[in-house]
Amino acid sequence: MDVQGVFIGIDVAKENLEVCVRPGEERKCFSQSEDGLVSLGQFVGSFSARLIVLEATGGLERGAVAALVGKGLPVVVVNPRQVRHFAISKGILAKTDKIDAGVIAQFAESIRPEIRPLKDEEAQELDSLATRRRQIVQMLAAEKNRFQSAVGKAREDIGMHLEWLQKRLEKNEKDMDRMIQKSPVWRVKADLLCSMKGVGPGLCRAIISDLPELGTLTRQKIAALVGVAPINRDSGNFRGRRTTWGGRKEVRGILYMATVAAIRWNPVIRGFQERLLKAGKPPKVAIVACMRKLLSILNAMMKNQTPWQPPVLQKTA
Repeated sequence: MDVQGVFIGIDVAKENLEVCVRPGEERKCFSQSEDGLVSLGQFVGSFSARLIVLEATGGLERGAVAALVGKGLPVVVVNPRQVRHFAISKGILAKTDKIDAGVIAQFAESIRPEIRPLKDEEAQELDSLATRRRQIVQMLAAEKNRFQSAVGKAREDIGMHLEWLQKRLEKNEKDMDRMIQKSPVWRVKADLLCSMKGVGPGLCRAIISDLPELGTLTRQKIAALVGVAPINRDSGNFRGRRTTWGGRKEVRGILYMATVAAIRWNPVIRGFQERLLKAGKPPKVAIVACMRKLLSILNAMMKNQTPWQPPVLQKTA
């Protein structure tokens, strides 16, 4: 079968892959098995698809993406929140695998998200380590809270678990650092990033694994991607307070900690914060602005492939 200009939506579940082809609403379901993925590639490959869209589902989509990319098909993995908001805008409130596949296909046809380069195996492994690091950090935080109120044997057991989790975290970070140092491209990125005062290994790992677009976008777009760009809230004569929203929280959290360090040690970021505070900006607003400033500098460094150059302080007579 050869249908020109079709848009395909694939809903990903743990055991099944529900496919919807538009126009025509042709549907088919495949299992999340080796044979099922082969059949999926053959079925989708029988169309001249303009776009194939799947939602990011914590890694469950990787097998299907690999099967389709291996055939040279135009695949895009999108944020599930975008698709859900699209469904609500269309008045589609119910959720089943078949309905979701149809919504994803409509999303592909109407929105036509941009096709981006997908991560290779090495980048996927680094991404998996970054995800695991976040999970360990969350477990550490939860166990530390429990440790404060626990007594007796329970407190002793939690303490042993905390020690074990801390060792796993250290091993995870060493594994990530080794991967970065093995890759010539990542090693250059890490050296450039860490040349700036206030930027440490944590932010380097986060940027390399979770923000590969750094250096390829404008400062406005990279700030919006991370979620530190002010968003207008105006209507008619009303002028609302600008707020930040959305973005990649896994990068934003570490960027915040790096900015706090940069305010202390980096004269450019510290001076920028001081000027904002003197101008009457609230402290939290000043910190977010400093986060955006730091990110913009790193973006320029990566774009121009130049290390951090501290400002030359002029001596007064």
